[in-house]
Amino acid sequence: MTLVLFGLFFLFMLLGVPIAFAIGASALYALHQSGVPLMVVTQQMFQGINSFALVAIPMFILAGDLMAQGKVSERLVSFADSLVGFMRGGLSVVSVMAGMFFAAISGSGAATTAAVGSSLVPELKRKGYDPASAASLIAASGTIGVVIPPSVPMIIYAVIAQQSVSKLFLNGFLPGLAMGLGLMAIAITQAYKRQYPKGTPLSLSTIWRTLKAASWGLMTPVIILGGIFSGIFTPSEAAVVAVNYALLVSLFVYRDLTLPQVYKLLIRSAMTTAVIMLVIAMSAVLSWTLSSWQVPGAIAQSVLSLSTNPYVIMLLVVAVILLTGVFIETASALIILTPVLLPLVLQLGIDPIHFGLIIVVGLSIGMITPPVAINLYVASSVTQLPLERITRAIIPYLLGLIGVLLLVVYVPILLGWSGN
Repeated sequence: MTLVLFGLFFLFMLLGVPIAFAIGASALYALHQSGVPLMVVTQQMFQGINSFALVAIPMFILAGDLMAQGKVSERLVSFADSLVGFMRGGLSVVSVMAGMFFAAISGSGAATTAAVGSSLVPELKRKGYDPASAASLIAASGTIGVVIPPSVPMIIYAVIAQQSVSKLFLNGFLPGLAMGLGLMAIAITQAYKRQYPKGTPLSLSTIWRTLKAASWGLMTPVIILGGIFSGIFTPSEAAVVAVNYALLVSLFVYRDLTLPQVYKLLIRSAMTTAVIMLVIAMSAVLSWTLSSWQVPGAIAQSVLSLSTNPYVIMLLVVAVILLTGVFIETASALIILTPVLLPLVLQLGIDPIHFGLIIVVGLSIGMITPPVAINLYVASSVTQLPLERITRAIIPYLLGLIGVLLLVVYVPILLGWSGN
């Protein structure tokens, strides 16, 4: 029956059925064939979204949309340019740094790619940078958007795995920083190879001026994360604070949003939230079905029978995560994989917070691996370049991010790291 369930799921996916309905329909059929009362479906759907932590998702999405729509991204790009623009190929480094800044505001890979891309692409083209390489770097930088807190996927994982959102956020900084530094190293290497020009001369007055202009945007992660880690408010409460702060800055400080635009953003954020919540609700039914049939335990035993070496098994887990990210978008893949893989890694003695970082970083790479590469589609839209050109140019950055993922997997294991 397990094979039938997964077979139906992949069949629905190939037929183009939306992911939420593919999950729900396959689980529904399996439950019906097992003689389970269909009332269980509605009960598990409700149970799946009946979590206070999930309140943070629509709020962080809305806060990110508010910041992305306005001119916060332009000010962040200018500040990053004042810091590192003087280097050869400095605009490439600015792309990554601006992506990291905006990641700490939006929690969304696509929003980070769109915001940074729309601000930087015209300047990159004007200064003679290879358009496809620049677009691919911006798309790769966008993956950091779901790793550096606040992160919507981390919230979803915390709810499914019953872990602390605050601990995940606290431990998400180093992997995000490692991803950024890795991309910068590749970008600088390519800049010297292609003889990209040097940019804006380093000037303390320019740094101070751009810092003042970007300070309201830079304060967003300080308020959100500072409040969470100091215990002033929970992650869910922090998300509401983030929305109010974003409204205050956009409407009254920068004055780059109007009330009609805010209304449209509310509608768009509500639609995005509805999709995510429907996927979570349907996946709760699937998770309950798999747990009832003891599928995760059986998979864990099967994998452990292949090897007792935790390094080999974690390499297999990484391969599964990366392969899943190629075909299924991040939130859906996270919801599907967590109940299946978590029991396995727990048997290996891997800390669940550590595994949360592994699966989020691994699935974030799926944002730049076709066919579901959302960041590549956004970069293609912003730059008006064919997807094929950007896909070819993304390969060095993709390999670099996979290297960072392996560091995230193995270095904490070697050091005996614990997220507690």
